Amino acid sequence: MWAEVLLLPCRARLLPPLRLLHRAARAMRLQCPQFQALFTPGLRSVAELFEKKNYELRIAGGAVRDLLSGMTPQDVDFATTATPEEMKEMFTSAGVRLINNKGEKHGTITARLHEQNFEITTLRIDVVTDGRHAEVEFTTDWEKDAERRDLTINSMFLGLDGMLYDFFNGYEDLQNKKIRFVGKASARIQEDYLRILRYFRFYGRIAEKPGDHESSTLQAIKENAKGLAGISGERIWVELKKILIGNHVNHLVRLLYDLDVAQYIGLPVNGSLDELDRVSKSTENLCPKPMTVLTSLFKVKDDVTNLDLRLKISKEEKNLGFFLLKHREELTKATGPEPLKPYQDFIMDSREANTISKILELLKYQGEEQLLKEMQQWTVPTFPVSGHDLRKMGITCGKEIGSALQQLREEWKKSGYCMDKEELLSCVKKV
Repeated sequence: MWAEVLLLPCRARLLPPLRLLHRAARAMRLQCPQFQALFTPGLRSVAELFEKKNYELRIAGGAVRDLLSGMTPQDVDFATTATPEEMKEMFTSAGVRLINNKGEKHGTITARLHEQNFEITTLRIDVVTDGRHAEVEFTTDWEKDAERRDLTINSMFLGLDGMLYDFFNGYEDLQNKKIRFVGKASARIQEDYLRILRYFRFYGRIAEKPGDHESSTLQAIKENAKGLAGISGERIWVELKKILIGNHVNHLVRLLYDLDVAQYIGLPVNGSLDELDRVSKSTENLCPKPMTVLTSLFKVKDDVTNLDLRLKISKEEKNLGFFLLKHREELTKATGPEPLKPYQDFIMDSREANTISKILELLKYQGEEQLLKEMQQWTVPTFPVSGHDLRKMGITCGKEIGSALQQLREEWKKSGYCMDKEELLSCVKKV
């Protein structure tokens, strides 16, 4: 018999109330609108196929975490007791299209039904791991699969009937805003050293306050930090960017230094942590790009170059780092009635791509919230005079036209870009 209860949050910023049905300490049934919204025609068709074959199918990992947090998951992954071969035979027999077979060796089959992709992975056990990759063995044991996952909040499964399967108290940790590894932290980290950064990323996303770590977890991270040297820069950068735009940024980046992680992920040895504190606070509500926050650690151009060598950041990110490093002190607001004018002048004089975007990030870096709003509303004006206008006035020499246009631009700039064509052309004789 199911006993229906209403679980209520017990702390500030806790999870929304969820209607759950208790069967045992580790099994509950979820009922919420976000969960019901997942049942598209595609998912109903997938569920029917698995049910006919008596293969178990459950929602896995991050989607379960998001649903329990009252959020609609962006991506939904599924786990099953069916092997890849069994899934391929089942889908092929039903005329279902299979796409992207790259994940098949890891147990993942992607089926497309009703214009929707479904990524479904066979339950697995890691047989051999080297800190980067794993050789897996398929299983039908849900707890064994959960045991190989990184964090307790990511180790839960949700049946399509709403039944929650929680082998490692992930829901309790989610309620209490606690980030813990499944089982022994050092063991989970040594299976994939990138989990060090995933720990910090989810801490910034879930934890309510800085400094709420278990000492054994921090010790395990410090002892295994060197393992990140063997992880690809691209994978590290994906995680680091999410840390930089999450909560508790200054606390988490300081931990990267305190636990000897920074040196293995491309950060400068003597990063400007005080500047990071200032910038992370001033940009808190301004949605800065990850590179904007990270540049606060840099002192010289080589810091950006070395980061790029390690993490393979994009050209746009690299150029933004150089831009902020060069202009963060020299390009500042003007005193008087037009504080935004130096930034506007810079944009008008610049021939570089994406200058407006860079200036917006500079204003965020400087904590100029009001000027940022004004700049976002400002439309770059078009210079109203052309060489054709000057030829009509009798100026035919190309050199003279170029000189006159340049001087007229200066007059236009002095006017705050307000002078129109007629007013500017009236200055030609004076020029």
